[in-house]
Amino acid sequence: ILRDKVCYRDLGPDYFDRLNPEGLRRRLTKRLEGLGFKVTLEPLAQVA
Repeated sequence: ILRDKVCYRDLGPDYFDRLNPEGLRRRLTKRLEGLGFKVTLEPLAQVA
């Protein structure tokens, strides 16, 4: 910000989740399994 003389821009609360969606899926799956759930993920059908 200071070096490049640009205005601050908040990247949002989900910035890192959007950068690495596979990591998010893996992390949330492990968290649910740790709580005693069996997790099976299926992609949603794309709506045209």
